[in-house]
Amino acid sequence: MFKVIKHIGRLVKIAFSLSRHDALLDLISLFGNEPKIIRKMRSSKVKKEKVNLTEAFEALGPTFIKIGQALATRPDIIGSEMAQELMKLQDQAPPFSSEEAKRIITEELGAPLCELFKDFTDEPIGAASIAQVHLAVTLSGNPIAVKILRPGIIKKFEKDLEAFMWLAKIAERFSSKARRLRPTQIVEVITKSIALELDLRYEAAAASELQENMASNPDYDVPSIHWDRTSRRVLTSSWVEGTAFSDRQGLNKGGYDRKKLAEILVQSFLFQALNDGFFHADLHQGNLFACAGSRITAIDFGIMGRLDHKDRRALAEILYGFITKDYDRIAKAHFESGYVPKDQSYVKFKQALRTIGEPVVGRKVNQFSAGKLLGQLFETTETFNMQTQPQLILLQKTMVTAEGVALDLYPDINMWDVSQPIIEKWIKKNLGPEAALKKVGADVKEVLTKLPKALQDMEKIADSVKDFLENSQRPRLNYYKIGFYILGFSIILYNALT
Repeated sequence: MFKVIKHIGRLVKIAFSLSRHDALLDLISLFGNEPKIIRKMRSSKVKKEKVNLTEAFEALGPTFIKIGQALATRPDIIGSEMAQELMKLQDQAPPFSSEEAKRIITEELGAPLCELFKDFTDEPIGAASIAQVHLAVTLSGNPIAVKILRPGIIKKFEKDLEAFMWLAKIAERFSSKARRLRPTQIVEVITKSIALELDLRYEAAAASELQENMASNPDYDVPSIHWDRTSRRVLTSSWVEGTAFSDRQGLNKGGYDRKKLAEILVQSFLFQALNDGFFHADLHQGNLFACAGSRITAIDFGIMGRLDHKDRRALAEILYGFITKDYDRIAKAHFESGYVPKDQSYVKFKQALRTIGEPVVGRKVNQFSAGKLLGQLFETTETFNMQTQPQLILLQKTMVTAEGVALDLYPDINMWDVSQPIIEKWIKKNLGPEAALKKVGADVKEVLTKLPKALQDMEKIADSVKDFLENSQRPRLNYYKIGFYILGFSIILYNALT
């Protein structure tokens, strides 16, 4: 009972905070036409103050700062003025004291600062919702970035996520529509993701893995991790020399090729998702830097996404199907992956896909509403009883974010043209004749590996049958035993060949 009261209190506080900053009505109105009741509430005000979602989200804490970061990448949906305001959440979150930062470093790494660094700046170079970063210098004189987790951040996240889970369970209990969307599983995915983000060792491991995966790409860099100065609440990495995507003036002064940067961003994300099934899932402007030669360096690997081969195959088939207007291919991918139940109409689903694809395929991002497209997709999932796939939540969010960042860099970018080479290459490698031949070779190799043991087992069975026939005085009465021997022989042979 006490927990229920606590959760209700938290949700009421959220609504009150949004209303106090005059943000609740505007936040609701971002995603479609305003209901009449909202228009009435607006018209009843004598003077409307400027909306400040930044203050509202900061007051609500780090969970909502993360939501604000996602909205900041969509100026085409929320407007450029509001997007600029929310950009402050990415690099202007209030810092905590340098004394607290030094205390955490000393406590975590088990040594005084003088034994760890030659120099350590008191003022942080960046403060985000989860942690803040300080510039330091190693004992050998190399500049490094030291990331320190915010004190008390874990408890703050737990409080919000518990309230969200409680609300999700209530929604699923009383709403069939909510049950289809599985909000509890969505909250679980977010909870697990944040749990990893709050342990900087996982972020360090993710950075190391992504650096290894992207080693062959000369246009995409990942900072190296200093493992001897990394722990649960402290992460140390090499310094990035570049200009943050959030620094518009810096990008203009630096003379970077904005079109190239936009294309690298989109293609690198697709490469990561399709080839390795491991992708950077927090691609807001504050985590991306333009470097010499118009290369990209990514930072902040607390939120990463993973896809198994089935999901990667479905993703490639669906995207390639839209690019080529092959709606039969898209429908087949949905049914084969289990995204659409088999009891649904294949023909009608393919027709619904056409209504989604035809208005947008081949058009530039700024020529259609991403919000309207997502709305049409939602209606399709509802009509054909598709359930939300929790493993794809981060992928969907990152695709939207990457689109927004690319659009901000180069408004004339054509997402379809930029994506097509990466998708075609993956399909050729994994689904074409070459891939099929490779699979056959692997299957043959596996059979040959199992064959010696199978032959040995069959020889043992043959010897047993021989001994049985030679020693049995009434073999006519032991046909059942002979049958069992033959059955065992057949099972061994089947296992060897499948």
